[in-house]
Formats: sequence, structure tokens, C-alpha cells
Amino acid sequence: MTTSAPPSPTHDDILTQWRAGEATVLARQQPDTGLASRAMLAGKTGLQQMQAMLDGLAPRPPISETLDFMLISIADGECVFQGRPQFKHYNPLGSVHGGWFATLLDSALGCSVHTTLPVGRGYTTLEFKVNLVRALTDQVPLVRARGHVVHRGRQVTTAEAELVGHDGRLYAHASTTCLLFDQK
Repeated sequence: MTTSAPPSPTHDDILTQWRAGEATVLARQQPDTGLASRAMLAGKTGLQQMQAMLDGLAPRPPISETLDFMLISIADGECVFQGRPQFKHYNPLGSVHGGWFATLLDSALGCSVHTTLPVGRGYTTLEFKVNLVRALTDQVPLVRARGHVVHRGRQVTTAEAELVGHDGRLYAHASTTCLLFDQK
């Protein structure tokens, strides 16, 4: 007796899942944006700090509201942001500005590195490269930037990220090199 594999989800199914995931995260989030205090983050690993933001125990950063994107999921060395391309993000050529792509990808890259930090360590970006491979318009309802750490070192960590639509199309990809340091 042979069994058939379950059908693959359609693009509409994926979009529905992404919207449901966004609603679930938004229900846990604080209504206002802001900055987490040092006391709120003290004694936590990078992963715990990111989890506090995802759980609504720390505020969402203001840029997430300005550019219409949000943290969706995290794991050790991994991070996913979801963005909503809109007309207000357009450049004069009639498509989403490359800076919007870059900001969303940079967030996924940096936060994937952040999840690997032990208590008392910080990071800063040394290098960031983005490749825009396809134009993006507000006809694409949601995109996801998926970042993951490629190399964890004592002083340097590298990560990569992809920006994809619900239909699986790649819009951009990026890489970063981050310098790790002790925080004071």
C-alpha cells in the first residue's frame, strides 16, 4: 500500500499562515514603540532579550512602526522579520526603495547575531552587503527576511539573510560581519 504525501501549501495558504503569525505576535506586543531600559535587559542573554521583545515584555523599536515590519520568530542564531511593502516606501522609479530592503535584511542579520550573545556581550556591524535581485511593489502583501548565523567566533560573527515573498520568490539577499565585544 502506498501513501501519498500531503499536498504542498499554496501561496494563498502561506499568506494566510503569515498573516495569522503576525496577528499572534501583535496580540502579545506592547501597543507603543520605545526602547528597552538597561535594567530591563540586564542579566539576560541576547536570545532572552530578543524573546522579551517577541513576548511583549520589552517594547518594539520605533523603526518597526516607521517602516512597517516586525519580529516574527527567533531561535539561537536565527531570526525572522516580516514586512509589509507599501506605497510610502517607494522610490521615484515606482518601486520599494532599496533602503527598505536593506533595513529589513539588516534587522534579520543583526538580530540573528544578537541571539547568540552571552550575558555581558554586545556587537556592532563591521560590514554589510545587500544584493537586490527583484523589484518589490505594494502588490506583494508581505515579505519575510530570514537571517541565520554562518560563523560564530570569539570576536567576529558572520550571518546571511534572504528576503522572500509568500510565493517563495527571492527579492534580495545580504550578508554581514559583526564585531563582538564586552559591554560595560
